[in-house]
Amino acid sequence: MSDNDDVAAGEGEDAAADHAEGSEGGDAGPAVVLLDVLPTGRPDDDRPGYQKSPVAYGLGVDAFRLYELALAEETDVSVSDRLPLNDDSVTRYREVAFDDLTRNAAAEVEYAVEDVVESQERRFVDFYNEAQPITLRLHQLNLLPGIGKKLRNNVLDERKRGPFESFEELSDRVSGLHRPREVIVDRIVEEIREEDLKYQAFVGREE
Repeated sequence: MSDNDDVAAGEGEDAAADHAEGSEGGDAGPAVVLLDVLPTGRPDDDRPGYQKSPVAYGLGVDAFRLYELALAEETDVSVSDRLPLNDDSVTRYREVAFDDLTRNAAAEVEYAVEDVVESQERRFVDFYNEAQPITLRLHQLNLLPGIGKKLRNNVLDERKRGPFESFEELSDRVSGLHRPREVIVDRIVEEIREEDLKYQAFVGREE
């Protein structure tokens, strides 16, 4: 089977495993933010048009995995929509790498991450509340861009006084932490793009 057939045909153990994964997590199932929608299928699929399904690319809301989705004909969705993977309009899907995305999908990743972080602020504020040491020298907070030893210690000292409730409170209470939301977004985007990073704080971690 060629790569072009993976989504359109959805046969084989990999496709079955992917669809099984999508059935977990309750009735709604895992959802994605759509990054690109191709109503006439993938441009590198050279089969006749009647054999191709509409295709979309999406970013998982929970674990920031990237997916390629085959859509039912006449599915009416747009970039930035949220779509459960087990929705009736999704006929098959598979997990893909960043390099497999279309150019338009790759350009939308940061916007999609911003949307998720903004809509689930409490979840990501709690990263600052709950982050733990990785090694004797490295802390999870140090994975965030621009957070070195001094700023990390400022966060740790301040959270002993009580948990942070919002990004605004974080920037108000922690000296030197001016962009707590943005550095979370930057780290998530880095983990999505660079799959060989030694440590992952967000990508692949189920909520």
